[in-house]
Amino acid sequence: MSAKADFLVWWLAGLAIFAISLALHAPLAIDAVPGGILDHQAAPDAARVNAIQQAWQAAGVLDQARIAMAVDLLFIVVYSFGALKGGRYYRRWPGARLTALGWSATVAGSLFFVTDFIETLLQFYQALRFEGSDTLAAIASSMGPVKMVSFLASVGVLIIALVWERYAKGVRPS
Repeated sequence: MSAKADFLVWWLAGLAIFAISLALHAPLAIDAVPGGILDHQAAPDAARVNAIQQAWQAAGVLDQARIAMAVDLLFIVVYSFGALKGGRYYRRWPGARLTALGWSATVAGSLFFVTDFIETLLQFYQALRFEGSDTLAAIASSMGPVKMVSFLASVGVLIIALVWERYAKGVRPS
């Protein structure tokens, strides 16, 4: 398999798992937790985590939340691996533009992996224990802004690189 095909398989598989994850998260948006999983991710302390998890349990969706978080972990790993493969692929191109996009994808993909994996792992741990932790909730909630920006950056940079590559006629990576 070519390096580009390898990157695209992993990256697109990650995006497909993300779509599945979004569908799994939909039932978690209930009256008591209108933001669903986003409310849990942003919960700054144990009291809020516990309130969300108790509301999910009362609504019969706590197991759904746990499954969705496990799928999130799979998404994070597969997508990030694909983004890193894409970054590596574009870093090998001659010329500054695609090389810079490759480095940008590598940095954004790495940052996304670290922040979202920490956030989701801490969130999942609290859900499995059915007990919030002030420390874990604070750490998890602090990851959100960086995670979102780095995810959007990695997606955007790789889309730009794919488009730019299409117009880089006659040039191939070394």
